Amino acid sequence: MIFCLSKPSYIKAIKKHIMNDIELFTKLVGLPKDLKKEAKDFVEFLKTKSSDKDTPKKRKAGLAKGLIEMSDDFDEPIDDFKEYQQ
Repeated sequence: MIFCLSKPSYIKAIKKHIMNDIELFTKLVGLPKDLKKEAKDFVEFLKTKSSDKDTPKKRKAGLAKGLIEMSDDFDEPIDDFKEYQQ
């Protein structure tokens, strides 16, 4: 996918993202050393938490077995469509 960075909407989005990062960095820099470690630990926790959601859960085959039944005449032509089949 190619983005045209000259469009105002893209530039605005990029500036907003950068400004949020700068604001966050500025707030982190102003914290005492012990709170910086706590903030770092929290960020690591959030990254771990979000990576768990990104990992698709393995599906187990056969969980829906017996829930769907097909009639014996499933492949037979439908009477309502006979005029279209001729």
